[in-house]
Amino acid sequence: MCLAVPAKIKSIEGAYGDVLYLGVVQRVNIELIESPRIGDYILVHAGFAIEKIDKDGYVELQRIMSYLLEVCDGYE
Repeated sequence: MCLAVPAKIKSIEGAYGDVLYLGVVQRVNIELIESPRIGDYILVHAGFAIEKIDKDGYVELQRIMSYLLEVCDGYE
């Protein structure tokens, strides 16, 4: 199963951006999205930004991801 996580671009250096998702800052490749800018909301999969999303989508996906992490805590 593939999973993309919602993130927000915090800084950009060349083909890479530092993004924030669920309280974690991670460096990802941003070359696959058109005109990436600091503050953009994106979906990240396997270290690559794959799509821009709007703020409402970002907030909703963050809510869902937080909920899933909470309910699945300890599940094996």
